[in-house]
Amino acid sequence: MKKILVIGAGYLQAFVIRKAKEMGYITLAVDANPNAVGFKYADKHAVINITDENACLAYAREEKINGVLTAATDYGVLTASYIAKELGLPGLDYEVAKTIKNKYKIRKCFYESKVDDTEQAYEINSETDLDALADKLIYPVMVKPCDGSGSRGANRVDEKERLKEACTVAMDSSITHRAVIETFIFGREYGAESLVINGEVHVLAIMKKEMTEPPYYAELGHAIPSELPPEVEKRAKECVSKAIRALGVNCGSVNMDMLITKDGKIYIVDVGARMGGNLIGSHIIPAGTGIDYMANMIRNAVGDEISLSPVCKASSVATRLLALTPGEVEKLPDFNAIEKEFDVKIEHHLAEGDIITPYRTNLDGCGYVVCLGDDAEETAERARVRIDKEIIRKAP
Repeated sequence: MKKILVIGAGYLQAFVIRKAKEMGYITLAVDANPNAVGFKYADKHAVINITDENACLAYAREEKINGVLTAATDYGVLTASYIAKELGLPGLDYEVAKTIKNKYKIRKCFYESKVDDTEQAYEINSETDLDALADKLIYPVMVKPCDGSGSRGANRVDEKERLKEACTVAMDSSITHRAVIETFIFGREYGAESLVINGEVHVLAIMKKEMTEPPYYAELGHAIPSELPPEVEKRAKECVSKAIRALGVNCGSVNMDMLITKDGKIYIVDVGARMGGNLIGSHIIPAGTGIDYMANMIRNAVGDEISLSPVCKASSVATRLLALTPGEVEKLPDFNAIEKEFDVKIEHHLAEGDIITPYRTNLDGCGYVVCLGDDAEETAERARVRIDKEIIRKAP
């Protein structure tokens, strides 16, 4: 039996850990949190910070693993790639992984390779002369950390007087204290999920996204089909494939966010060299395409045979994050009853006594509603609203 190591064991990684174990692999996991939910599904685990490449490598070597991957978080990408390199396992090239961790290097690569319709972009750090740069920019701009995920630290800036504040927030949200400034695009956001197998790019789907209003730009949900005109979706897939090749991605999952304008211009705004979060790999891609994405991602990581042929009929699918009214939870609703009433699946991590925080990034979400069918988006939102209304919160 082959052993696979999953870097990260949080709520979203738990779906991958559980899937790998169901497939018959000996499944190991590491996470800095001793109470990480994914640990209960793993055959074996260790409490190690997932950004500590050498400590994770030592554990992987000791356990004689056959494959390694990370999912739904950018923080484990370098570590997974490093382990794969050192142990000679299938995985993303380590130098490519380092490039993808830097959003400015990605933007520079796309501009030079004419991947999409990219315009101005600047990398900044604590030494940057922001006063001089502020006068050069064409506003509005988007300011975001050079690393990280979950929309944390990203803000739109409409005038130069707000630039320093936004840059401080972005750099403070970055492990390396760096940020990127780029043109703010007036377009709708879409997601793309791909799997690279032996250097061959497979773009699995383009997904429509629902986002919060400014200034936070956090995801509220995804949907397949994208509802883009066929010729625009075709070009979006071509841009994604070209971007992956330009970056030199040789193996594994790639998640991208893009903005598409009304006149069909395409701007790739974020790249993660791992499976997308927010149930993209576990629920959305399988339902929307019929492809058992996580199974193939896991097989890819251990070098087993892969088949991207659908294993079930594709359906329209939509999710809604549980972005809820803030407060302390006194009593939870009857989730089973809500699932039956709306014909949805609810995945949540709420418990009585939890504090629901204002929804500003994806990390503030409390779970998800998943719905299949022609009216999936509307139904998922109605179910989310019902959950919000039926949570009893303690009086302030």
